Amino acid sequence: MKAFLRITSFVFLFFLVSVSLKAQEIRKMEELRGSFNYGKSVAVFGGSVSVIPPSDSAKVQWEKYLNLKITNYGVPGAGFSSLQGKSLQKQVDEAGVFDIYILWASTNDYTNNRAVGEYTDYTELDGYDEQKLITQAGGINYCIKKIYEKNPDATIYFFTSSKAFVNRGAHDPSVEIGMSRFVENQKKICALHGIPVLDQFTLAGFNTYNQDKFYRDPIHMNYLGYKKLGELQVSFLAFPK
Repeated sequence: MKAFLRITSFVFLFFLVSVSLKAQEIRKMEELRGSFNYGKSVAVFGGSVSVIPPSDSAKVQWEKYLNLKITNYGVPGAGFSSLQGKSLQKQVDEAGVFDIYILWASTNDYTNNRAVGEYTDYTELDGYDEQKLITQAGGINYCIKKIYEKNPDATIYFFTSSKAFVNRGAHDPSVEIGMSRFVENQKKICALHGIPVLDQFTLAGFNTYNQDKFYRDPIHMNYLGYKKLGELQVSFLAFPK
């Protein structure tokens, strides 16, 4: 009899927890439907971190919670520099008109030693000097300018590079010649143009203690890592700050 009561109590508790979680999920869905971005079309540009299969565990959350219609232009190996693979410059050239454009920074400019550049590269401040398209800064500014030419009403969001673990500089912001220089450059350019930034390098919560749990290799997250990142991205895309 006591065993039966214990089992019954456990089943009832499980039922209550399930109902509570379901109610929380419903409340979350209703809240996110109030987002200005709900149901919009989105173009995504980036390197492998934006397009490899595990990244789908982030994007399915965009679709589930914000009903976003996603078109991905990302290409493995790409960076903002015109020297880096099928650069984001080329990806943006090929894109059509969307409501939202996401520039998802990879690690490729850093790992391939492309120049960071100055935040004014390829802007009206240097007369749109095309020689500076080889820098990360020039590439970012090119992409922003080109998107507004395609769609003057476009909303642009920027996802910074995430931490990597190929060397200390790829994740330690105190290393002077590390990837944090590239991230700070990305943020400075977005500040110039008034573009909201999701600082994935700082806010995603990845570090050497949980690297094995969330990364499949020193650069790319696994499905669990992208799920964690996707939760952060949904929050940002729903109510950008």
